Amino acid sequence: MTVTNCGAPAEFPAPASRMFVNDGNLISMVLAIGAQDRVAAVSSIQRDADTLRRHYGAAAVDGLHDVSPQSYPGRETVLAQRPDVMVAGWNYGYAEDDGLTPDWLRSQDIAPYVLTESCRSGDTGARGIVDPWTALRDDLTNLGTITGREAEARKVVDDISARLAALQQAPQAGTPPTIFLFDSGTDTVYSSGRFGAPQGIITAAGARNALDDVADTWTSVSWERIAASRPDAFLFVDYPPQSYSEKIAVLRARDGIKDLPAVQQNRFLNLPYGLWTSGPLNIDAAEQVRKALEGWGLVPPSALQPAFDDTAP
Repeated sequence: MTVTNCGAPAEFPAPASRMFVNDGNLISMVLAIGAQDRVAAVSSIQRDADTLRRHYGAAAVDGLHDVSPQSYPGRETVLAQRPDVMVAGWNYGYAEDDGLTPDWLRSQDIAPYVLTESCRSGDTGARGIVDPWTALRDDLTNLGTITGREAEARKVVDDISARLAALQQAPQAGTPPTIFLFDSGTDTVYSSGRFGAPQGIITAAGARNALDDVADTWTSVSWERIAASRPDAFLFVDYPPQSYSEKIAVLRARDGIKDLPAVQQNRFLNLPYGLWTSGPLNIDAAEQVRKALEGWGLVPPSALQPAFDDTAP
């Protein structure tokens, strides 16, 4: 079968039966459409295992064959599982440095699927070719086709669309508050621009991403850029090795940042990695960010209630 991936036709088995899936967000897509029986192995699941169990059940998660729980896999690890398809992304398992690339997979008769959020937009290495919610819908639909779970994928996409509509219909602030997403960093900060999943999450919650003018997905920015944006709140990616408390300590120690009202008034929300990276849990992140914004008085109150509480300590 052929689907469109990163703007080009891509061929896959009909259906795939031995997929190798890397990273918690891509694993969540497979779990959401009930295609775990098409998975031979997964990797890089450890940091998201508890989150995935909470949303999809322990039986589904613990039944996956985890061959590289803490890190991205190498070529040998992938080949040992004899996959017919690998599902990963640029900087989500694919990288020229270690030679695990879509071109190499094709040379081994393994069909590569590339996370749409990570599709490269040109020769600069920047990632992102469509808005985040379109990227997510495309991936769910494509993976449904590849695994023979078209109906299940359609239900997940419809649920996301309905919940997005409810967020859009909620009362909005006259001027959307500005939000900065702190992934990690000290000298500079790793965050996300307009093609990353956080852009879609923050916008759906009724706010503005401080980096919405950056044409990339995940990227580093200077502290001067953060200070100039004067964010009304900071959102955090719960992501090792830098802990939530360590990130807050960095903010409180930084000139030009420590005196911002967001820092002084503790407007902080910490959510797991799997909610911020492109996947079906993005809609849960959007609902939880919305309720946090309401709690801080940055957007009007609404009747919306998140389906889950994924706040990380």
